[in-house]
Amino acid sequence: MNALKTAVIGVGHLGRIHARICAENPRIDLVGVVDTNEKNAQDVAAQHKTTAFTALHEVLDKVDAVHVVVPTDRHFAVTKICLEAGKHVLLEKPITSTVAEADELLDLAKRNDRVLQVGHVERFNPAIIGIQKVLTQPIFIEVHRLAPFNPRGTEVGVVLDLMIHDLDIILHLVKAPVERIEAVGVPVLTEKEDIANARLSFANGCVANVTASRVSMERMRKIRFFQSDAYISLDYIAQNAKIYRRQGWQILDEQINFSGQQPLQSEIQSFVTCVMNGERPVVSGEAGRNALDVATRITDSVRQHLRHLKELHPDKEVPGM
Repeated sequence: MNALKTAVIGVGHLGRIHARICAENPRIDLVGVVDTNEKNAQDVAAQHKTTAFTALHEVLDKVDAVHVVVPTDRHFAVTKICLEAGKHVLLEKPITSTVAEADELLDLAKRNDRVLQVGHVERFNPAIIGIQKVLTQPIFIEVHRLAPFNPRGTEVGVVLDLMIHDLDIILHLVKAPVERIEAVGVPVLTEKEDIANARLSFANGCVANVTASRVSMERMRKIRFFQSDAYISLDYIAQNAKIYRRQGWQILDEQINFSGQQPLQSEIQSFVTCVMNGERPVVSGEAGRNALDVATRITDSVRQHLRHLKELHPDKEVPGM
């Protein structure tokens, strides 16, 4: 197969990065970019010497694959049109707004024999790939993903905006069903939860405590694993991991530094390979659906907790209620 004829649908902040990486990749022929904002489409198209479109139907007969990088509430409608047109799809996370929508897309991709890959980009992070060599069976996992406020992405709460990255990683590594979820969250600057904490109990005994915030004064992206033979602390930002083990009466510590291709470049390269070779994606539609299912259960638990607060304090204003 020659270079994969591709269009990027949605060229906001992240879509522009997709377009740049596609334009730089010799295995991709960036046929065009699509955006309802004509100026955005023209600016990005001019930058990468491709064609600007303002309507999806204008480009579909010209490409074999699309990157869907539109707001979450448009994921389902746009991706459905693309799959029905027989296109392979790299869909940014979360897969959709609801599990029912995700199931419909999975069925469409299967019936049309198309690749549906979900953009859980941390799967391609060199640190996550490298740490799997020392992970055995984590008993406890602790995650912090904190970021300053940014109005971009606030059409969904922090669970679907940020925490879902870590939910996908945890599900991938633990490989067991989630039996119980307890969660709390608070709307601070938006109408949806801006900070949330969830405790996940798995069927194999593992417990994960996950915190995500988009109203932090600092940036932090760390995940810590506790297993019977080691404590492993991974820092996504620093791209290193510290491993602590006991040997006799001594505590041994080791630092591993990771390097490699940027995760989004690797994700896009992997998508091209899957389409060209007929392979299953690293992050399949099913994986995206499973992460969304857990995220939905967490947001339901957050709302239940807020309702309980309102019952306890009927005379006080409860955020998000």
